[in-house]
Amino acid sequence: MPRVSILMPVYNTRPEHLREAMDSMLAQTFTDFEFLILNDCSTDPQVEEVVKSYHDPRIVYAVNERNLGISGSRNRLLDMAQGEYIAVMDHDDISLPERLEKEVAFLDEHPDVGLVGCQFSTIGGRKTSQLPLDDVSLKKSLMIHCGGMCHPASMIRRSVLIEHGIRYEAIFSPAEDHALFCRMIPYTCFATLPEALFQYRAWEGNTSHSQAKKMESAKQGVLAFARRDNPELWAMARTYLVDRRRYRLFGIPVITRVRTWRETRWLLFECIPVWGGKDRLPKIQGL
Repeated sequence: MPRVSILMPVYNTRPEHLREAMDSMLAQTFTDFEFLILNDCSTDPQVEEVVKSYHDPRIVYAVNERNLGISGSRNRLLDMAQGEYIAVMDHDDISLPERLEKEVAFLDEHPDVGLVGCQFSTIGGRKTSQLPLDDVSLKKSLMIHCGGMCHPASMIRRSVLIEHGIRYEAIFSPAEDHALFCRMIPYTCFATLPEALFQYRAWEGNTSHSQAKKMESAKQGVLAFARRDNPELWAMARTYLVDRRRYRLFGIPVITRVRTWRETRWLLFECIPVWGGKDRLPKIQGL
């Protein structure tokens, strides 16, 4: 039985991007894994051609009988997985060679941690993410804006998902990854490695670009249950949440309203205080 199951759903991705993603996983310094690739009924035949051009025995290739969408496909991959750890991977990103080795080592050394990620950069970019490293900061970040963890750079202890019946939920797609993390909050610790071991492909075909409005709607649903189910963490997290609204005249921000969970302040030209005090207005959602 392999230590790690790499789960990669594929759907109509560019052949050159898919090859880069597959090559990056097959070049890992940690080799005890199964590489599960699930084709969600791609209409582009090149997707299957690329996968079948590889002959590594660790690759397990399957095709859905019908299009299940991203959550359904991720759940089928979870059902196929046999490894102790789940390594998430998307079909157009790149994992650096030591990603699996370092994430496995961390989970082996920290049995209380069920989710570990790493820092990342964008392909062709120079900046590296500055994600929080510790459990509480990561969980607070997830409840403030669904941030703090990079899903395709993550590794999950499979037993946590099985013991608590946690799955990807289609109702929250395309933010099903954030929902999964938030469902895990009460049951295990989170961590992020300080090294950048992953490269994210930011381009017009990403879900975050093509489904921005649907993504925002789904995130609001995730935040609602995450805050409801973890009131103590939310009480700490909300002190960092700020709603800033600008009122412009001829494109210039003349008046700015800054609202926190405690108070509302009004600023002239974003810097001159004109009024402030405890919030007596209807509170914004979540504050």
